[in-house]
Amino acid sequence: MKKLEKALLLLGKESPFYLYILLGMKRVKSETVRTLSLGFSRNGDILLFYNPKMEQKDIRFIKALLKHEVMHLINLHFLIKPKDNRDKKIWDLAMDAAINQYIEELDAFGVSLNQLIEEGHGVDNEYIFAVPPAQHPGETAEFYHDWILKKFEELGRFDIEAIPQSADDHENMQNIENIDMILEITKNKIGKAFNMYGSELPSGVQRMVEKFLSKPTLNWKVLIRRFMGASIKGERYTTPLKPNRRYGDQPGWRYEYQSKITVIIDTSGSIIETEINDFLSEIEGIMKFFDGELNLVQVDNMVTMVSKYRKGGWKDLEIVGGGETDLQPAVIYAEEQLRSEGTIIFTDGHTDLPIARRRILFVLSKFHNPEFKKEAMLRYGSSSVVVIE
Repeated sequence: MKKLEKALLLLGKESPFYLYILLGMKRVKSETVRTLSLGFSRNGDILLFYNPKMEQKDIRFIKALLKHEVMHLINLHFLIKPKDNRDKKIWDLAMDAAINQYIEELDAFGVSLNQLIEEGHGVDNEYIFAVPPAQHPGETAEFYHDWILKKFEELGRFDIEAIPQSADDHENMQNIENIDMILEITKNKIGKAFNMYGSELPSGVQRMVEKFLSKPTLNWKVLIRRFMGASIKGERYTTPLKPNRRYGDQPGWRYEYQSKITVIIDTSGSIIETEINDFLSEIEGIMKFFDGELNLVQVDNMVTMVSKYRKGGWKDLEIVGGGETDLQPAVIYAEEQLRSEGTIIFTDGHTDLPIARRRILFVLSKFHNPEFKKEAMLRYGSSSVVVIE
């Protein structure tokens, strides 16, 4: 498709950031999409579906839509799952309003959500380019989705079907498998592009990408499963299924492999009862993926208690602490005394970041220190931090 190639080159001259990401996508010809559409393969490839009829469109329109698709990616819109067709129509408007405001060509011809919702119809164009309500620029798709619902409630009607279609398709983007793998691959690609060309982006788009890169790409359950995957040799037992190397007529030995994980709870004076309850609730969640006992270390400015934790152990657990905060003694104890392959730390982060030689995951309370979170991500990676909402 000649115009698509020309639009890519034109966009590349304007911003290598977008070109780098788009060249990493596999282009798929499709007459079922309106113009362009994002999608994903089972092995994590990012797909760009395009309709050959786009050849009839203005090259500046195609360039703008290419940028539009990349912004859907950056804003993780592929994670949005509408409840029904009506909700999908609202999400379509909300997602487009969140990104069209940053694309000059689409913003210039955009129709504000005020006009679309209050008048109950769009313009007489083939497609609609939704932009934010005048009083709420720079917000997310989630914000605009809620705003639209509230506006319909205020107006006492729900005339969403009268609004024209978005210029691009969102169906392929929202029908995906292997979400966690796609998140990792997407973050890696966008992170590389941003490291090389991010300084050339407008400030609003820079903030958008920085926010995306600062989010943990893996959900809590996946992170825990990965931590539980770290194994060391446990108890040895005999099995007739494995012959003895020395004595052929005797049963052989087999090792039971066990995950070696230590959980550290910050019990310093800055931690309130609500946070302790949240921490224990999450630890109970960990036990769903772990058959057996966990090493549990409590710490304020020193290790205050070491115990074994089993499912339901929160009922009889004594909390010891209340002093100042220093997580380092607990990390040293976990790695040197307990020989942990991975350490999970529950804290509010109002302390210095500890130095860990092995894998580490910080679970921060909703009242956490944002500087601690930022430093932890820089040192140990963006997937090393989870925030309890």
